[in-house]
Amino acid sequence: MTDENPAAGAGRPSGAEFTIKKIYVKDVSFESPTSPEIFTVPWQPELDLQMHTGASRFGPADYEVTLNATATVKVGERTAFLAEVQIGGVFGITGVPESDLAPLLGTYCPTILFPYLREVVSDLAVRGGFPQMLLQPVNFDALYQQHLAQEGGAGGETH
Repeated sequence: MTDENPAAGAGRPSGAEFTIKKIYVKDVSFESPTSPEIFTVPWQPELDLQMHTGASRFGPADYEVTLNATATVKVGERTAFLAEVQIGGVFGITGVPESDLAPLLGTYCPTILFPYLREVVSDLAVRGGFPQMLLQPVNFDALYQQHLAQEGGAGGETH
């Protein structure tokens, strides 16, 4: 048996601490520009989902991470609805090397926030009179790597 702290995570220093302090809806918008006519056509939706994340430090060890999504659902050429959701999270992070901080904020934190965003989008669709819409899982590690490749290795906001 070892004395390793399992909460520190593999490859992380044993003094590293990560806490979820708050998760909240920061902004939300829902539009159904073609209702009520859209309810009379066969439901064959096409989803266009645009997502990005952002992170900022606002205290010595506190970071706000935001996960933003714009879901545009069309039936044929008609927009059935447009949902814009921004979920925020406050995370306490200490003892993490600077080189590990950007990946933590750009991948791990958005992965935590995504189920909350998915729930809000689905709830908006149902409250708008549409069938439940479940967003499929997102690989934030792959998105983060794409962002790094596009930005030439710079950290910061991810898309």
